[in-house]
Amino acid sequence: MEKFETTHFGYQTIDTREKAHKVAGVFHSVASRYDLMNDLMSLGIHRLWKHFAVRLCGIRPGDQVLDLAGGTGDLSNRLLPLVGPKGLVILSDINASMLCEGRKRLVDEGAVGNIAYVQADAEQLPFPDNTFDCLTIGFGLRNVTCQERALEAMYRTLKPGGRAIILEFSHPVAPGLKPAYDLYSFAVLPILGKLVTSDAASYRYLAESIRMHPDQDTLLRMMEEAGFERCQYFNLSGGIVAVHRGYKF
Repeated sequence: MEKFETTHFGYQTIDTREKAHKVAGVFHSVASRYDLMNDLMSLGIHRLWKHFAVRLCGIRPGDQVLDLAGGTGDLSNRLLPLVGPKGLVILSDINASMLCEGRKRLVDEGAVGNIAYVQADAEQLPFPDNTFDCLTIGFGLRNVTCQERALEAMYRTLKPGGRAIILEFSHPVAPGLKPAYDLYSFAVLPILGKLVTSDAASYRYLAESIRMHPDQDTLLRMMEEAGFERCQYFNLSGGIVAVHRGYKF
């Protein structure tokens, strides 16, 4: 019998070939209410996390930036004024529904000229080597089937001197925070998801996928193995979220 590689989808062990399809189903389901749910489930704090991540980018006017797994465009919207009219932000996502929501939102807010949209797989980025001054990925890395391949693709497409900023849920480090966070994640989030999006299962997957994601130090080592240098991370909200930064030299 032929054996296939396996990976995780939340707490389930599945064939690696199935993960992208299953993750796509999650985001097709919640795309139209994604931003509302982010506000509700984080009490709006996700805006501060994203503001901090963008500050770490070191964007200059004229820079070329890839917002990978950019979804509804929250990070792109913050990056556009920083690159200015001579720069470019590419909003990219593997999920057509999320990318459509992001494009609609940014067009409604007047984003033209220095923004482009590309549907792309983070593991197989359709860009030449040494293209971008900065690359961001916000709350998307844990959904990638092979995170190592995605990190290698990110490194390849950055220019020398470029930096990658990874904003992602992580592992709580503040004393006493984990039990309360687990209770909220597994008892409250699925109910909230059902009420707002009619989809409790997708937010149960969200909670599980966070637990399966590498912790702060493991992700830092993965970045170093992909070639990144001067890697560091910053814990936010007691480690519920972390921002990792690495450079290509």
